[in-house]
Amino acid sequence: MKRTALPHVLAVMAAASVAGVNAAQAQTATDTFDVTITIQADCEITSTQTLNFGTVGVLTSNVDEQADIEVTCTPGTDYDVGLNEGAGPGGTIAVRQMEAAGATIDYGLYQDSARSVNWGNTPPTDTVPGTGTGTAVTHTVYGRVPPQATPAPATYTDTITVTVTF
Repeated sequence: MKRTALPHVLAVMAAASVAGVNAAQAQTATDTFDVTITIQADCEITSTQTLNFGTVGVLTSNVDEQADIEVTCTPGTDYDVGLNEGAGPGGTIAVRQMEAAGATIDYGLYQDSARSVNWGNTPPTDTVPGTGTGTAVTHTVYGRVPPQATPAPATYTDTITVTVTF
């Protein structure tokens, strides 16, 4: 008995015809939706470094060091970077103090490499201004330990709070 492919071909054509009718009868509906974000003026302190005056002996001359603070603000956002008086006992904006076991070492923080402009926390009087770019902006803190009576050997520390006002 000889088989022909005709019945099989007819079945495939019928199935395709039914599928085509269903596809032709399918309908669609479309619409759109909005995607939004609102960027507001904003700033963040993205990086701080430890200001390390190193290891020294007798404090008979200036000990100068520097550290960086990175601030990222939205483009066009004006801001001021302030540094408080620190946590040292009796520290002020003009004369900050590192402390160890009740003894202190005076030091200063400055806006310029000549160490002539004190860096404080009162915008815009003694803070460092900037304008945001959308990327990190580096501000260098210049520190100085001036000559003074040398206290007992120890590691002297202080903690400074950085404030960005915008």
